[in-house]
Formats: sequence, C-alpha cells, structure tokens
Amino acid sequence: MIRLETHCHTKYSKDSMLPLSMLYLKCRVYHIDWIAITEHNNIQGAIEFKKYCIKKKASIHVIIGEEIMTSQGEIIGLFLHETVPAGLSCNETIDLIKKQNGIVYVPHPYDEKRSKTVLEEEYIKNNAHRIDCIECYNGRNISESYGFKQNDIADKYGLTKVIGSDAHTICEIGRNYMLVDCVPDNPEHFMNAIENATFHKKKCLKLSHKITKLVKLIRMIKKGNFNEIYRIINRRIGKPM
Repeated sequence: MIRLETHCHTKYSKDSMLPLSMLYLKCRVYHIDWIAITEHNNIQGAIEFKKYCIKKKASIHVIIGEEIMTSQGEIIGLFLHETVPAGLSCNETIDLIKKQNGIVYVPHPYDEKRSKTVLEEEYIKNNAHRIDCIECYNGRNISESYGFKQNDIADKYGLTKVIGSDAHTICEIGRNYMLVDCVPDNPEHFMNAIENATFHKKKCLKLSHKITKLVKLIRMIKKGNFNEIYRIINRRIGKPM
C-alpha cells in the first residue's frame, strides 16, 4: 500500500516555517510515499520540495499544488504547472485549475474557527460537477463535529472524499494520510487512488494552532508591520479601534 498525504505547507506559506529538510526527514520516518504540497497562493514550495527529493534520490514523490484564496473561500489545485492568482472568483479559479488539467480539491468545507477561508456551500453546490474531491476530515479541525459536517457536505453533493493533513508544523506530518493501492502520479491515477483509499485520521494537535499564530507574529515583526500587530491586540482584548 502507498501512503498519500495531502494539503501540506512549508516555509513558503505565510503561516508556516517548516524547512524542507525537516519535512523530508519526517516523510522518511513516517514512510510517506506521495505528498501534495499546497502553499498559500503559490506553487514555489512544492517545486522546491520536489527538487529537494529528487536531489536526495528519495522515494518521496511530490504533487505540485496550491491553496488558493478566492473571493468566496479557499480552493486547492493539484497537479499544477503555474500559480493560480489569488483573489479571483470561485468560478474563475476553477477554470484556471481545469485549464491546467489539474484536480479541483475543496479543503475544510466547514470550520467555524476558519470561516473566512471556508468555501461557501452555495459555491460547492453550484460547482459540484467540476469539483473532483472534497475533504471529509481536516487534520486541523479543532472540533470533531467539523469533520461530521464536512462529511455530510460531501455526501449531500455526491463528491469524492479525501482527508487532508493541513500540516503547517513538523509535528503534524504523518498523522493524517490515506492508504491507496495505486500510484497517484497524474490526475486520473490520483482519482482512481482516492476512490478506494483507507483513511488514517488523528485528532488535531491544538499546539499546532498556537505555533501558527506565533509564526504569523514573527513574520509581522520581521516585516515591521506593527500597525497590524496593534490591530490584532486590540481585537483580542475587545477595545474599540
């Protein structure tokens, strides 16, 4: 059986500082055979990790992906050759993924804690015929109830289910993956693989969300974005702006 882990981030995402070397070592330790790197609004991390694995002559294979922020929420594209710009509509984003013969993958279709990034259900319904797969479980779900709701949404629109690691930190790699019986080396084979996948799920590591917040803070400090830090602090303590 082949271990396939999808929806992973590295230092090329704004909310992760995971170095490629550590990601590589964790994949080796946990016997991850195929991994989809899906940075926020870029494919650079996936390209660089693929180069890294080739240089190491490792049996770790990388799917080039991107988690794209549309005007209606996030959509993942897999097997991409070019970056899909952020900020477009859901329909435009799907068009650009399909133009590259990529996989349209909906991440965390329900999550109260990340409501600003969840693709609105209206757009899932309207584009069900063009969506290839949807997460029925996300490794960063704070509540188990989110996974139940995600599963219901997948069933409602007859969509192929996957589980997404959504790993941003080293401790999350290798916890949520799929066991598949065929090599997911292109979009067609990927779809064949996930149709009969066995899901390996573990509960969210709440510490990972705290690490992500710290990473964002560090990056804002490095950029000298102190006005944004001030606004965040004021929101947290409930003071008027």
